[in-house]
Amino acid sequence: MSFAREASRAIRSSFVLWVIAAVIYPFFMIAFGQIVFPYQANGSLVRDSRGQVLGSTLIGQPFTSDRYFNSRPSTTVYSTANPNKDDNLVLQTGISGASNLAPSNPQLIKRIKDEDLSRLQTAGIQPTADLVYTSGSSLDPHITPEAARAQVSRIAKMRQLPPQQLETLITQNTDSRFLGIFGEPGVNVLQLNLALDELKPA
Repeated sequence: MSFAREASRAIRSSFVLWVIAAVIYPFFMIAFGQIVFPYQANGSLVRDSRGQVLGSTLIGQPFTSDRYFNSRPSTTVYSTANPNKDDNLVLQTGISGASNLAPSNPQLIKRIKDEDLSRLQTAGIQPTADLVYTSGSSLDPHITPEAARAQVSRIAKMRQLPPQQLETLITQNTDSRFLGIFGEPGVNVLQLNLALDELKPA
């Protein structure tokens, strides 16, 4: 076989593989996702009764009011900071990411002791690890059931609800382990707070 024929075959093979891998497969997966899993494929967005987007079950957002279950801390404030006026440098690690501060770092110790622990103690909340430490992405939408239960007394007092009703609400909104063995049980803070508002509006 001549070199020209071999080169032509190689070019055609490469082109066919490119069309399959870079065009057909991605469009097939997009179509498959939109048909079979439209909710997940479009960002797992949570909407109110008017269709307005309230958030996503995949990305956390800050809840700091005493009338709601609070989220875990975030080094990027869940990316809600203004990138054009980031005085506190909350976006210095990017839109997603950890602070990369060592456990002995004075800045981390100061934040935990002077800000988070102080705030939790003032609110009468027994600190749990996820109410003090940020997640690796700083966008974690979940807290542990223990962290949710630690906030029951405060919310029950603020909303004048029986604590047992809030305990039941937490149990109803706790996601179990994936396939029963992977990960840990978690509570999606956005979904829990929406259920809380349905129980008794803020």
